[in-house]
Amino acid sequence: MAVGVPPEPRSEDLRWRPVAATMHRHAYHPGSLIETLHAVQNSYGYIDERAMRTVAAALNLPLSQIYGVATFYHLFRLKPKGRHTCVVCLGTACYIKGADQLIQAISSNLQVQPGATTTDGNLSLFTARCLGSCSQAPAVVIDDRIIGNAEADAINNYLRKLDKGPPAEEACDPLAAKAKT
Repeated sequence: MAVGVPPEPRSEDLRWRPVAATMHRHAYHPGSLIETLHAVQNSYGYIDERAMRTVAAALNLPLSQIYGVATFYHLFRLKPKGRHTCVVCLGTACYIKGADQLIQAISSNLQVQPGATTTDGNLSLFTARCLGSCSQAPAVVIDDRIIGNAEADAINNYLRKLDKGPPAEEACDPLAAKAKT
């Protein structure tokens, strides 16, 4: 394949257009790999093997390099995430205030390990090094909503109410539930 010529396999998929535009904007330069992988993930929600192969061919890079970059950075996902996401902060303040117990409680309750998705595809559990909410430690983000001073029971109740239904902002507020007890 000639350098700079986009591969054909995904040309019919409209979601691929932003990826192709990113590579084209950078003249298919190998240095655009990270930005291209971000474009793939933004379009598809994750980076699959087919996308990695297509990007490798377009940027004239070995597949092993694409895979290495995609697995090195924690922001990239190789599998689709669940309908809902739960991110537990593992920063120093959160860890000291029990983030590890939160993760254990969530994992046990929902049968999911950090970095994985429940078997029903409802929830993905992630960890982060810092959410910037140290004064509210331990902090958890559920569907882009920060919950400070998180307690395992309240978080598990909140996650159970997400079920397969509405987005997190429409589910009950764990802080309100905690205030009632």
